[in-house]
Amino acid sequence: MSDNKAKLDINGTVHDYPVLKGSVGPDVVDIRKLYGQTGAFTFDPGYKSTASCESGLTYIDGEEGVLLHRGYPIGQLAENSSFMEVSYLLLNGELPQQQELDDFSYTITRHTMLHDQLRQFYQGFRRDAHPMAIMCGVVGALSAFYHDSTDISDPEHRKISSHRLIAKMPTIAAWAYKYSVGQPFLQPQNDLSYTGNFLRMTFGVPAEEYELHPAVEQAMDRIFILHADHEQNASTSTVRLAGSSGANPFACVAAGIACLWGPAHGGANEAALNMLKEIGTPDRIPHYIERAKDKNDPFRLMGFGHRVYKNYDPRAAVMQKTVREVFDALNVKDPVFETALALEEIALNDDYFREKKLFPNVDFYSGIILSAIGFPTTMFTALFALARTVGWVAQWNEMISDPGQVIGRPRQLYTGPTERDYLSMDKR
Repeated sequence: MSDNKAKLDINGTVHDYPVLKGSVGPDVVDIRKLYGQTGAFTFDPGYKSTASCESGLTYIDGEEGVLLHRGYPIGQLAENSSFMEVSYLLLNGELPQQQELDDFSYTITRHTMLHDQLRQFYQGFRRDAHPMAIMCGVVGALSAFYHDSTDISDPEHRKISSHRLIAKMPTIAAWAYKYSVGQPFLQPQNDLSYTGNFLRMTFGVPAEEYELHPAVEQAMDRIFILHADHEQNASTSTVRLAGSSGANPFACVAAGIACLWGPAHGGANEAALNMLKEIGTPDRIPHYIERAKDKNDPFRLMGFGHRVYKNYDPRAAVMQKTVREVFDALNVKDPVFETALALEEIALNDDYFREKKLFPNVDFYSGIILSAIGFPTTMFTALFALARTVGWVAQWNEMISDPGQVIGRPRQLYTGPTERDYLSMDKR
């Protein structure tokens, strides 16, 4: 804690508040006693200037385009690590030794199956139900099947439920896809990797041996790594807020999935792909660039800019390279890819986009990769939820382990009517 104090003058009375310093990043003014001392609240819609918690998991510097997990740059993790290794890092704070990674991967593998009664649960949805609707319901239902790991005061219970959520999410997502296309569910195959197992459960069929393409498996693993955690975003904050009430972890993650489903959060890669398809070919880009600059035109370039990053999204650089690898490996000839590359080059060299800091983000490329692999756009956000689950449970564990944690209770600036008397019907 810093000895610095922030002074706040309210109605002529000056109050001092501690200025806290993290290991890196902006200073934070501790205003927890503000209301009790002054009777005033702060007003910060969208929490753009509010630190809602203390965390040691993920750090973002939007101005410099930095994303660190436990201090490690996301680019290094995506290039050199695996999703299981990053999951261990987020949950435990340090990169694992080989035996620790082997033991962790083994544990996750042994929790991948779903209870057989959940087959009937899936059948309660319409065939055209959105995969995110199914995932919200199924994840919430897990709390009805695993009473042995919902005591959040018990560290061992928290550990088991965290492992179960990470392990079962690929099966839940794969079965949501299978259900939508009318194909039989496939059980996990434990000799495959976490990511390979998911791909097989999604695209494999019982009558044939599934051929796992190394480039596709690596691309999916990178996508999972790049989406594993992203600090206090809307869905993570939702998980933390739900968890602050003491709700079980399955209910908290179901709440996070519901929040992620919103198009302003998890649906951006689908919107970016649809935009590229609308543009069609590189020669049509100038027309759409002019439309994007026109304030009176509702068209917007999707996949550019980010609420946090005011520089190049560090995840986008990894995705651009991965797109090329997947397209080369699968011999994909897709005008959407060429349009994406041409659009990126034009936008990066256009004064309008540079001044507004509208750089490509991770969603700009991830939708193209997922489409090339064979995922329908309805599955894009479900894959996001699959990957983000490890971040959610790591954030939830960190919050529950904090002895100073209290239930979340945002306040408001009330602008409604002042107190008034009830009028009977004949006097209104």
